[in-house]
Amino acid sequence: MLDRNLRLGPLEIDIVARRGDLVVACEVRTRGRGSFSTALGSVDAKKRKTLARAAERLWNERLAKLDPPVRLRIDVAAVTAGPGGMTVEYVPGAITLDEV
Repeated sequence: MLDRNLRLGPLEIDIVARRGDLVVACEVRTRGRGSFSTALGSVDAKKRKTLARAAERLWNERLAKLDPPVRLRIDVAAVTAGPGGMTVEYVPGAITLDEV
């Protein structure tokens, strides 16, 4: 299972992927040279709350009904362009549902 830019009403999740019983909802952030914040730094409290709400909606509308049951994790992939090229930081479990 792989979805890109999954719309859940007004909410969106960039990537939803599944392997076995683990479903990962992943936010992808990018920043270029000269940005005021890093890609990872751009995931502020408001964005974390929005992502947690989207993941909760994904759970309630699609995942809670699956048999066998699955687990859900929210990750962040941060891509930054720098003088040496692109760097990627990947943070598994970066956001928890208690941030809703």
